[in-house]
Amino acid sequence: MQVLTKRYPKNCLLTVMDRYSAVVHHMEQVVMLPSLLQDVPPSTHGHPHQAGDPDLYNYFTMLKAICVDVDHGLLPRDEWQGQMAGGKANAAENKAAEMEEAKEDVLGQLNLEAQFHLHFSSLHHILTHLTLKAEEVTKIYQEITGQAR
Repeated sequence: MQVLTKRYPKNCLLTVMDRYSAVVHHMEQVVMLPSLLQDVPPSTHGHPHQAGDPDLYNYFTMLKAICVDVDHGLLPRDEWQGQMAGGKANAAENKAAEMEEAKEDVLGQLNLEAQFHLHFSSLHHILTHLTLKAEEVTKIYQEITGQAR
């Protein structure tokens, strides 16, 4: 796995972003046949896997897509909206966008500092969770292929 060369404080968002990027790049190097992850449920820690829940292949593709945004930045808002209008977005993305707009309306009533702290802590939490998912995908793939350490 890549060693982080940059040094930031432990809870710095840049540290979390660098760690996520490194873990996903490691996952991409390890997972040579992503199709082996299809229909493999993630570990559920006691919760039963429901039909329709994402399999590890879905997580693999999602984690890679998010990593591109983390590494290279987001699309400009007008390009993103153009993709949404062009029908490239699925129903889940449309619903997520609607929920985000509703949240923004509510958050518009809060002061900017409170909004910043809310988004900052949420992003930190989400990236940490996604990093753990990438480590899980890598570990389970290694178990499937007999590479487990």
